[in-house]
Amino acid sequence: MPTTPVPPSVAERERPRPLLRDLAFLRLWTGATASGLATWALPFVLGLAVLDRTLTAAALGLLLAARTVGFLAAVPLGGVLADRHSRRGVVLWAGLAAAASSPLLAAGLDGSLLLMTIAAALAGAGQGACRPAYQALTAEVVDPDRRQGANAALTLATRVTTLVAPSLTALLALLVDTWALLLGIGVLWLAAALVPGPGTRGTAGDEPEAGAAGPGRTTLVGEFAEGIREARRHPWFIAGLLSLTAVIATGYSATGVALPLVSRDTDNGGLVLAGALTAYTAGALAGALLMARWRPRSPGRTALAGLAAYGFAPLALLLPVHPAVVMAAYAVAGIGIELFNVPWFTSVQREVAPDKLARVSSLDFLLSYGLAPAGLALFAPAVDALGLRTVLAVCALTCFVAPAAAALVAGTRHFRRGTAAALGGATRGRASV
Repeated sequence: MPTTPVPPSVAERERPRPLLRDLAFLRLWTGATASGLATWALPFVLGLAVLDRTLTAAALGLLLAARTVGFLAAVPLGGVLADRHSRRGVVLWAGLAAAASSPLLAAGLDGSLLLMTIAAALAGAGQGACRPAYQALTAEVVDPDRRQGANAALTLATRVTTLVAPSLTALLALLVDTWALLLGIGVLWLAAALVPGPGTRGTAGDEPEAGAAGPGRTTLVGEFAEGIREARRHPWFIAGLLSLTAVIATGYSATGVALPLVSRDTDNGGLVLAGALTAYTAGALAGALLMARWRPRSPGRTALAGLAAYGFAPLALLLPVHPAVVMAAYAVAGIGIELFNVPWFTSVQREVAPDKLARVSSLDFLLSYGLAPAGLALFAPAVDALGLRTVLAVCALTCFVAPAAAALVAGTRHFRRGTAAALGGATRGRASV
């Protein structure tokens, strides 16, 4: 006797589709992963060109500086354009610009440093314009209840890339030359540009949302200033961004400069250096997996505590400890940085006005990543003037104190403007990943 199928309940019908079965998110994730891999690969491949004497060390420094300048110039521009027009359109054109830089870099290997410098700046510009556009596009593609899982999946892909990509690239370098590797980076940027689908605001050429652009705001500077005003409406964002900038400018500088110096002066220094960096990436992987499922009661304080955990890295370099302790400290720092990143991105996507999200995100990237080179540039002169131990102590103290000070600002407990709204709207369940 045939049975009558039971219709799904309302809860079942309204249950969100798991992210890994959501084609729109998978396309976004694939594009973002390709852009992250391309971003990471360029300095590595150029470094390989130094090893085979195609480039000089001075030329490598010039190219990386040009890429940084391109990035810093394009981040605010990308944020304005992504709020004024389609986020998908900005991702497309930024990715295509970065893709075009790869054959130019390859062509310049024959001896045109000027061409390579222009191409490196173009690559940085494409990368910089992509970042805020991808951040805003994520908020369009993924519904609010699943955004923390989506952000965890995106950062997880970044960490896997940094863990496995060096060995894969080195293996490819045994089979093909630098010219071919640079063209391969261009293919990755093409994927980043073409694979993601449109968000809720449609395609390039659609009318912008109310408030995105208008007769009273015709300049790019004016529209970016509007994004700054939106950021200032959220005290928790300003406090968190300042603490993040302080930690990156000091903690990351300690990793970039002090870790090789300390490793050099110890037995098996290469093992210490490689072990610490691998432990950091492994810790970040664990942190991203944790945040894919865990919904802390006080996400802001949890995030800031995770950010403060980076202070253990310079502290371990400062103290006379076993190399295993240094590696453990870097693993803790890696876990902590993802305890911060995932709730931070999710909160920005939730709290900031949708038509200003890309501009606020661009301010985030501009300060946090933009000041990192300044920290690296100042670290060595500070060591010469004050000594390595003093500078490491200042770095560790800054990493601990800056997030603690940010936690005292209103709204940072939940990364929300209002405590009542935070208590009423906090998510308690598990996201479908």
